[in-house]
Amino acid sequence: MSDLFEGLKQKIAGNNLKIVFPEGLDERIVKAAGRLAEEKLITPILIGNIEKVQAKADELGVSLELAEIYDPQNFVMMDELVAAFIERRKGKATEEDARRILLDENYFGTMLVYLNKADGLVSGAAHSTADTVRPALQIIKTKEGVRKTSGVFIMVREEEKYVFADCAINISPDSQDLAEIAVESAKTARMFDIDPRVAMLSFSTKGSAKSPETDKVIEAVDMAKIREPLLVIDGEFQFDAAFVPSVAKKKAPDSPIQGDANVFVFPSLEAGNIGYKIAQRLGNFEAVGPLLQGLNRPVNDLSRGCNEEDVYKLSLMTAAQALQR
Repeated sequence: MSDLFEGLKQKIAGNNLKIVFPEGLDERIVKAAGRLAEEKLITPILIGNIEKVQAKADELGVSLELAEIYDPQNFVMMDELVAAFIERRKGKATEEDARRILLDENYFGTMLVYLNKADGLVSGAAHSTADTVRPALQIIKTKEGVRKTSGVFIMVREEEKYVFADCAINISPDSQDLAEIAVESAKTARMFDIDPRVAMLSFSTKGSAKSPETDKVIEAVDMAKIREPLLVIDGEFQFDAAFVPSVAKKKAPDSPIQGDANVFVFPSLEAGNIGYKIAQRLGNFEAVGPLLQGLNRPVNDLSRGCNEEDVYKLSLMTAAQALQR
């Protein structure tokens, strides 16, 4: 396991963090939760019928002795969750609505995080991104000053670590969105011991092409500098100008970034999604995430194609986000 995750394990251990896993019957979730509990890194909270979850663990040879299992159908504190949900939804849910909605494992798990009965949530192994993110946006909501949540991948290859954003949430971000994504991605980078140097990407470098698409990126750079004046950020860059020193010297000689960027903000979701998958498949980078940023408390979304190791690592990152709070 890379130094990134070994470092996270050292930070997390001993902090008594609890992470909710709404998909308590999923084999990948149960195995990862068992590892995390056995290594005493976190206390997993698995959601589901207690007998069925325990039977699945027994079938897999996994000990859940140090984990907790909550069943929404028989939860002793459900009245408290219902009352808090009604209050949080500000008239958009009746008590009958709340009791029905909170039987959904993602809504139930998100309420546990909202009420500080858990420190974070990891879902998505068997649910869509929308199923995971919707409860978080309705209940946990974005931090003050943040308009939208965004999704980043930590790209890891041996000692190399980079942040790619937004690769998961915002389809067509405007300049204000991009500025926000840049600032939040820099915060995420620091969380994982990456000193952020942010490149705002485009198909143009420093005016080599001009269009509404490039103007949007240039405006975003200016907005991000206002939001965080000390942040090292520049653009617009083609990827090679942000990453290769010899190209930066030719294309952007006056930029504070000289081929040494480590946080890359893509101009659209399609670019970000394609970009991280190319790095993953052709560059042999490990793509860990997506890590959701901008929320008041950590909620993260797995890919439905994930494996046990993906669950384990995203759980470590979620715990690290919880510590940062």
